[in-house]
Amino acid sequence: MAERIVVGMSGGVDSSVAAALLVEQGYDVVGITLRVWPWSEPTEATKRFGSCCGTEAADDARHVARALGIPYYLLNVEAEFDRSVVGPFADAYRRGVTPVPCLACNSELKFGSLLRRARAWDATAVATGHYARVRRDAATGRHLLLRARDARKDQTDFLWPLTQEQLAAARFPIGELTKDEVRAHARRLGLATADKPESQEICFVPDDDYRAFLRRREPGVFRAGPIVDRQGRVLGRHGGVAGYTIGQKKGLGLALGRPVYVVDLEPERDTVVVGDAVDLECPRLVARAVNFIACAAPTEPLRVEAKIRHNHAPAPATVRVVDAATAEVVFDEPQRAITPGQSVVWYLGECVVGGGVITR
Repeated sequence: MAERIVVGMSGGVDSSVAAALLVEQGYDVVGITLRVWPWSEPTEATKRFGSCCGTEAADDARHVARALGIPYYLLNVEAEFDRSVVGPFADAYRRGVTPVPCLACNSELKFGSLLRRARAWDATAVATGHYARVRRDAATGRHLLLRARDARKDQTDFLWPLTQEQLAAARFPIGELTKDEVRAHARRLGLATADKPESQEICFVPDDDYRAFLRRREPGVFRAGPIVDRQGRVLGRHGGVAGYTIGQKKGLGLALGRPVYVVDLEPERDTVVVGDAVDLECPRLVARAVNFIACAAPTEPLRVEAKIRHNHAPAPATVRVVDAATAEVVFDEPQRAITPGQSVVWYLGECVVGGGVITR
């Protein structure tokens, strides 16, 4: 009897090809779409492709499953998604930090509750369309998370919270392919998603406007307050700390004759602090909720390359464990706009050593 694998199908080309590759490899594949948000479609046709939560996305996933000859199910996990992802997302902005909601979605839903359901259905693993790879280290027995072959599409920085148990049951079928190869494979199979545009926005935020989303859901997070310089001089007013992030330059409403940037947020005082570009440079950070994948938490300082946001080029740094949940990262050279709430991910070559959530 073939090994059964559940595939999370978002309605995009990547998860479609992930399912197709597993079918070609002889697995017993079951397609699943997680309905994580109440369905609504943007009125502008060109924006309807972006959301992985809409009726069109589910229809596309269903068409692909039919073409591949696999069973397909739509699971309503709206309440769980709200509790695990959307609630913490709003709370993060209330606390003046900039969250990465994909982290909780991957660890709590796709490789959390979906994996538990998959095992109840006699499946051994959950597969997704992430650009990443997993390999078991025969010497240590640990499951390693590796960068995708296509460095431009690598998504390991969204997967670093996965535990050893989750990685053991994770499959990333397109991790060895480039994006162009994925689309070419979909075209050869005649899949409906072959040329579907990519989605870059937060899936549950309509039109990629997180401020409008927060105003509807949590209007109390937007409390007006002062914009001050680093010496505390009031330069202007803002409409809520939740509307700003570290490094922001546009939309400050200041006319100072020179560019200034958000360098700090003080939600307890409803204050936005601005400064010059040089004030964004920082040589160190502290991270919590740390997870080491390639090794146990090191007892000695560890040399790595550290990445502080998705489009950041990893920079040489030293990681020092403070306690079971906390680590300090010191960079060889100061890094720009280190942002609380974002991930810091540690690499050794193609291998993800681990990561954490930046707190300061």
